[in-house]
Amino acid sequence: MRYQTVIGLEIHVELNTKSKMFCSCSNDPNEKYPNVNVCPICLGHPGTLPVINNEAIKKVIKTGLSLNCQIAKVSKFDRKNYFYPDLPKGYQISQYDMPLSKQGFFKIDARKIRIRRVHLEEDTGRLVHPKDTDYSLVDFNRAGIPLMELVTEPDLRSAKEAKRFAQELQLIFRYLRVSNADMEKGQLRVEANISLTDSQVLGTKVEIKNLNSFKAVEKGIEYEIKRQTKLLKRGEKIIQETRGWDEKKEITVLQRKKEEEYDYRYFPEPDLPELHFESDFIDEIKKEIPELPQKRRERFKKEYNLLDQEIESFVQNIDLGEYFEKVVSESADWVKSTKLKVKIKKLEKDKLTKLASNYILTDLQALLKGALVVGEDFLISPENFAEFISMIFTGEISSKIAKIVLKEMFSTGADPSHIIEEKGLAQLINKKEIEKIVKEMILKNQKAVKDFKKGKANAFQFMIGQVMQKTKGRANPDIVKEILKRELGVDI
Repeated sequence: MRYQTVIGLEIHVELNTKSKMFCSCSNDPNEKYPNVNVCPICLGHPGTLPVINNEAIKKVIKTGLSLNCQIAKVSKFDRKNYFYPDLPKGYQISQYDMPLSKQGFFKIDARKIRIRRVHLEEDTGRLVHPKDTDYSLVDFNRAGIPLMELVTEPDLRSAKEAKRFAQELQLIFRYLRVSNADMEKGQLRVEANISLTDSQVLGTKVEIKNLNSFKAVEKGIEYEIKRQTKLLKRGEKIIQETRGWDEKKEITVLQRKKEEEYDYRYFPEPDLPELHFESDFIDEIKKEIPELPQKRRERFKKEYNLLDQEIESFVQNIDLGEYFEKVVSESADWVKSTKLKVKIKKLEKDKLTKLASNYILTDLQALLKGALVVGEDFLISPENFAEFISMIFTGEISSKIAKIVLKEMFSTGADPSHIIEEKGLAQLINKKEIEKIVKEMILKNQKAVKDFKKGKANAFQFMIGQVMQKTKGRANPDIVKEILKRELGVDI
């Protein structure tokens, strides 16, 4: 019998607010020392009262709007009761029946995945298990951090689709700037509910907890599908339970029997008021939503005519994409302002754009050591990079000189024309001067000339290299080729 896979995801995202959800403690995911960002409120001391973080509310609503959700006019917080060592109060302030947003959807590869809810709660602490000991330590720095939870309907049908969905959501969170969503730092955690059906009866779902990488999401779901399939084929029942992912063994392992909602004894949080939202408040948040990844892909394809791989690089890295667009918008103006007075037509504009993309994604990436991050310490302004690209486009500098100039720009932030003048790198385009050098080279390399006339094409490239070496890379390669062909009397 063939079974259909049914998958629903629960995605937890730590919001990047300055302070925690219900107190003024710092929300710093990079804090190295344990139990530094804590206070009586986030440690759950008796008699302390929580105060709602307004910025966290806005970030969840912005996310809900971006995922086509209905935003609640009235919402509230609830107590979710359970005991765990890293839960200081013995309960978690969360949302139950009146979440901030619900009933949305998001399309992945043209398939609509329904979003059941996007709600807000506080994060727990973090357990540390020292090696070769029989005890665990608790770090409460994370306790009380605003935690957004997104729950899908069981609409996903494969491990790869679930992975793609989670990856695209991570990108959306970054575009919205609600979270860095770094899985390695625990800022994005995925839980998957998997069941199998024979198309007549829905199967029993099993949850895989705290998948902390996209690889784990895919591998964990794939393993669970195989495990459940084997059990069903043997006529055994699937038990509703919570399982963990063992990264080393690449298997899921039993953690505990799955709790039901009634186990948590939800009831309204008595220390927090209901939240009432006016339409004007929601409209203001809606105005803050930027162009999202899929729209950017479509626009880049239409405006810049780049390869899908290039577009994806600029979509995945928001700042780099914005940098590229600034460079492109400045480049045409730089070309028009050169002494050569080049007229920019559609074809030339496409070539100029392609040139900018190539240098950003190859040479610049190499200088950035593959990080593709344009941070505060990045010194090359879009205007200077645009001037640099226009110089290559118009033939003012060769590709060899371009590498020298770009490296200097990266180190100093100086504009390319200043570097070229200071280091004497201006391209040699005077045909009479190049012709003189070509003739001298031919006289000194008669063997290469004879080899070329015998049909050895490499000899031609050798002679070009000799001219470029003589001019220290400053000669225009196209002019060198043109003159060398003429002097050899052979058209190739």
